Amino acid sequence: MKRLLLGLTGGIASGKSTVARWLGDAGFHIVDADRVVAELYKPGGAGARALKDAFGDGVLDARGAVDKPAVAKLIFSDPAAKRRVEALIHPLVRQHFRLMAAELEGVVVYEATLLVESSHGKNFDLIVSIEAPEERRLNWAIGRGMEEAEAQARLAAQGDGAERRAGADRILENDGTLEDLRAKVDALVDELRAQVASGS
Repeated sequence: MKRLLLGLTGGIASGKSTVARWLGDAGFHIVDADRVVAELYKPGGAGARALKDAFGDGVLDARGAVDKPAVAKLIFSDPAAKRRVEALIHPLVRQHFRLMAAELEGVVVYEATLLVESSHGKNFDLIVSIEAPEERRLNWAIGRGMEEAEAQARLAAQGDGAERRAGADRILENDGTLEDLRAKVDALVDELRAQVASGS
């Protein structure tokens, strides 16, 4: 069976995770970048070792795992540190995904917020970005329990999304109802199944 690699991206609270869940329900393989990072950040993991070498023991917790709040504080306060962390971790994530995808057939969906920005996009057959109005994304983030100031900071940190949209092959606008978005995803599922079946 043909393997088709789909990169799924979108800003925080855009509906990306909902779309990923629906694609999983359709029988596609879902790989969540956050879970890949969690594996790399475990005690002794490649990510934990790389960050310790670069920043010292202060980025690890008592178990030797990456202290995520410490790293978040570091990258939000220091743009240079943010670039350094990304330069260390993104290649490890890409390698981990390639190894996982090599064992799978059919449609393999890689869900990642910084897919395009991390220069990973060129490794996919198709990149789909879920886009939603900023005010709606802010309200959704707050509705999920995030403090308004934190939600605003995270949206700001991700920029205006221009690079993400420019790097996407397909944009699904999440600006209507949940049913509207589901219809767009169902159409995408049919298209992907047809591509895999035809081998094109």
